[in-house]
Amino acid sequence: MSTLILVRHGQSDWNAKNLFTGWVDVPLSEKGREEARQGGKRLAAEGLRVDKAFPSTLIRAIETGEIVLAELGQPDLPQEQAWELNERFYGALTGRDKAQTAEEFGEEQVHIWRRSYDVPPPGGESLKDTSNRTLPYFRERILPALDEHDVILVSAHGNSLRSIAKDLDELDDEAVTRLEIPTGVPIVYTMDGPKAVSKRILD
Repeated sequence: MSTLILVRHGQSDWNAKNLFTGWVDVPLSEKGREEARQGGKRLAAEGLRVDKAFPSTLIRAIETGEIVLAELGQPDLPQEQAWELNERFYGALTGRDKAQTAEEFGEEQVHIWRRSYDVPPPGGESLKDTSNRTLPYFRERILPALDEHDVILVSAHGNSLRSIAKDLDELDDEAVTRLEIPTGVPIVYTMDGPKAVSKRILD
């Protein structure tokens, strides 16, 4: 048995401004840093120590991983960055205010772009597209690492982590549209090889 920890980055500056962020490399807000600290404290209270850490290449995920590891007393543990874990690319919506976008295109259309499994925003990625890059990396790099190490940390984004959770939780395309992954809250899976045997949300 091994342990897989998924943590969505804390609130970013653009999250706080209600902007579509995607691949834009914006830092955590102070609230986001505190969310990451609290997530790290919850993991520390469980007595967990990370053997290997995988963030995306975006600073908000890297910084979240750094903060969590610092709370675990492991500030010097290196993180193996992977672009495959990056947030979905929002295309023409990138940088736009979410409320204004809903006014322009209609709330229903924006909801479909944001929450559906296979309908992408203009010029961007759907969750299915995101899964098509995230899951191969997860299966080829992270799952084998679980065979070698007791505890793995993945700090990434709402949609890349939804892709992984869809696979681990065996969710269908409809069920994953309702899956919410909160910022800074660790999701702890007990793994038996590539299969999840239990799941806890440390909120």
